[in-house]
Amino acid sequence: MTKLLLEPHHDGSEIYVSNSSPRLGEKVTFKVRIPNSYTFNQAVMRFYHDGEPRTTHLKLTMKNKHESWWQASIAIINPNTRYRFLFAGDNKFDWLNAVGLQHHDVHSNSDFQIIAEKPAPTWLKNSVFYQIFPDRFASTSTKKLPEWGHAQPWDSFNKSKKKWSGQELAGGDLKGVEEHLDYIKDLGINGVYFTPFFPSQSNHRYDATDFSTVDPLLGGNDAWFSLRKASDKAGIRLVGDLTSNHCGMGHHWLHKAKKDKKSKEHGYFYWDKSFKWGYVGWWGLESLPKLNFASKALRKEMYEAKNSVVQQWLSPKFGMSGWRIDVGNMTGKLGDIDIHDEVMHGIRQTMDSVAPDAWLVAENGDFVAEDLAGRGWHGTMNYQGFMRPLASWMNKNANLGGGFQGLPIDSPKITSKALVNTIKNFNGSIPWQALTASMVLLDSHDTPRFRTIVGRDRARHLSAMTMLLTYPGVPSIFMGDEIGLEGNNGDDTRKTMTWDDKKDWDLEFLAEIKELTHLRRTEDAFINGGLRWVAAENGYIAYLRESKKSSVLVLISTSACTVDLDISTLGYKVAKTLHGYKVTGSKIKFSSSKATHGVWKLA
Repeated sequence: MTKLLLEPHHDGSEIYVSNSSPRLGEKVTFKVRIPNSYTFNQAVMRFYHDGEPRTTHLKLTMKNKHESWWQASIAIINPNTRYRFLFAGDNKFDWLNAVGLQHHDVHSNSDFQIIAEKPAPTWLKNSVFYQIFPDRFASTSTKKLPEWGHAQPWDSFNKSKKKWSGQELAGGDLKGVEEHLDYIKDLGINGVYFTPFFPSQSNHRYDATDFSTVDPLLGGNDAWFSLRKASDKAGIRLVGDLTSNHCGMGHHWLHKAKKDKKSKEHGYFYWDKSFKWGYVGWWGLESLPKLNFASKALRKEMYEAKNSVVQQWLSPKFGMSGWRIDVGNMTGKLGDIDIHDEVMHGIRQTMDSVAPDAWLVAENGDFVAEDLAGRGWHGTMNYQGFMRPLASWMNKNANLGGGFQGLPIDSPKITSKALVNTIKNFNGSIPWQALTASMVLLDSHDTPRFRTIVGRDRARHLSAMTMLLTYPGVPSIFMGDEIGLEGNNGDDTRKTMTWDDKKDWDLEFLAEIKELTHLRRTEDAFINGGLRWVAAENGYIAYLRESKKSSVLVLISTSACTVDLDISTLGYKVAKTLHGYKVTGSKIKFSSSKATHGVWKLA
């Protein structure tokens, strides 16, 4: 029988913190749940006031057959308060911080954090997003292509071609999205994240030539307004993608800057004669001139002014519900110049002021924890603390080198314990509020498809989807993943949706995803619950999602396994199987010859 992880536990969810988004000066109560098998003599909460460490003793408030609850209350006087708990006794000096229970002295970098700042939008709690790459989702007409574009037959991207230039266009448009809103809604989606829809000189559109309008190839602003009206009616929010770090070399700002060195636009860029084109490009690329936010005029143009890029699209007229910021960690940084925080905080302040219910999530590339400390991005695209470790755990002989891990070598294949420890380490560096406002994903337009990562193993893919839709954060499904699309990288990943020919659609898988998205949006444990790890064994993991109204146990297996869990030691029994392997009672015992999963409502 598997020995469950019975340790003291605390996280930032509602059953452990009386108010996760307090006002300055408010008193907040913090609770710790401690199994009766864990003994100690003294329990202390250590926290900071104005940078000075303070302490208070925890008090016992409740004890039952399985566990006890201890708590302390403190005033929140700083925007970001770090804290942790100490349990001491004979030969015991254990710290409980955001990574977990530590049997040695620790520093404050992994302390729990509570943020007294405006929280992320509450609508994120029961949202499931769908990522759409506009050129590949659906097409409603033949386009007159610009000089740079090359027309490709709609299904040519599904032929595993290896060499692409970024100029191939399938011809997708926003009207095509509008015509398939019923499909999106039926999938259980209530939010769409678009990769850029601005005019550009590529099919990916991360090289915008104008931030103020929708690309005419996609239907222009009229198509946006029509989609907005239809998506509002369907109850689906729309989020856009902004490259705050750079624009495209065809942008009218750059054209004007080159013509007139005295223009305000000349200050929008970094000029460097060591490049034959005369300016600094992101990653040294001519096509992506890097933006210089030392220019106050650029700050006004991008986010400060009423008619700025950020504000225009969040206005009632355009009605976007948030921004995903591309390479957010690089914005405002070049050599010894670092004005990143000023720009990030400026974007957040603008959004809090003009669109307080809008979501600000960033591609925080290699992960900078300080960016998620309360005043910057609400959350990150959770590559580092979810997608990468999960892919390394579930990888079935896929080559995941290069950009996938940011290394020139293949991704490692890791154990269940390594998976959990990696996730704990990530979670231990950010506030709970930032974790739950981060986008969780299995893949994206920038990565191999998860069906490819798991070697076409549907059961393994379904286990991963189950974890995606039961884990804290805002789930995002890349278009086509729900029908089993495959792809290695680049345009091979950015497959087209074959609406007129569904012979290759995995319809059985699609039906399972619809059940899971429904659970994610309706089960309170997934909306408001915490995260408590209870098992990390050979081939499988298990965790609890617990809220005031609901408790759910999730088991995720990546391979054949034998499961033997007695959850009576946690004070629980299975009341109902919500999805996956069916069990009842307090003893969960079964063997599986392949990857499997279970989602069980507890009593």
